[in-house]
Amino acid sequence: MNNFELEVLLNTFLKPQEIKDYCLNGMQLEGKTTVQKIVTGVTACQALIEVAIEDKADAILVHHGYFWRGKFEALKGMKYRRIKALIENNINLYAYHLPLDIHPEIGNNVQLARRLGIELMGGLEDGNANSLAVWGELPRAMPPNAFSMHIDHCLSRSPLHIVNDSVSSIKRVGLCTGKGQDYIDLAANKLLDAFISGEVSEYTTFSAREQGIHYFGAGHHATERYGVKALGEWLADNYGFNVSFIDIDNPV
Repeated sequence: MNNFELEVLLNTFLKPQEIKDYCLNGMQLEGKTTVQKIVTGVTACQALIEVAIEDKADAILVHHGYFWRGKFEALKGMKYRRIKALIENNINLYAYHLPLDIHPEIGNNVQLARRLGIELMGGLEDGNANSLAVWGELPRAMPPNAFSMHIDHCLSRSPLHIVNDSVSSIKRVGLCTGKGQDYIDLAANKLLDAFISGEVSEYTTFSAREQGIHYFGAGHHATERYGVKALGEWLADNYGFNVSFIDIDNPV
């Protein structure tokens, strides 16, 4: 497929024009005209680029690309080395941020919920059809420690668990992958039992302790592995692309 036609295909499926984002969604760097072999990953780090070069990939498709609004950097150092490697090897770079988080079929939130066995019920942002945070229910209530072990088992990563002793079982759960810890207040207002995100802030502890909710920080990378992987599988299944998902370890 032509590289610009692939961008149109991805834009049609992910609809970046429908959500306000702070990064450039779509093709971030133009490479070879024809794309057949694609490497997918969470972040366009140097290690992922090196795998793509070794695999002779035509394109890299990621959740975290390079160009973020309000962040203007000279092309030197780490950023120069990354872009230089892509240009020298004629590799296209596509990146989708928030559109990949919220997509109702292959998005990070949906994929995480499925992996944890949570049936999604709706968004936490009332009146926003593109709510970045969602909530749902487990098929049966679980003790908090058991739910923590469940997350560990499903994601192969032990979560940071901020305990609230006033909540003895967990059934109604909110979640927002990546850097979504600020939505804990909306989850508490909805009287949910727990909230899951990737990262944690200093104030997250007190929000959980004082508002009757458990918080699970399960890792930015760990919670956002599954959307881009599912997107690559969608491209392979429906359009015949040769797609490889590469999980570059990141403990954060």
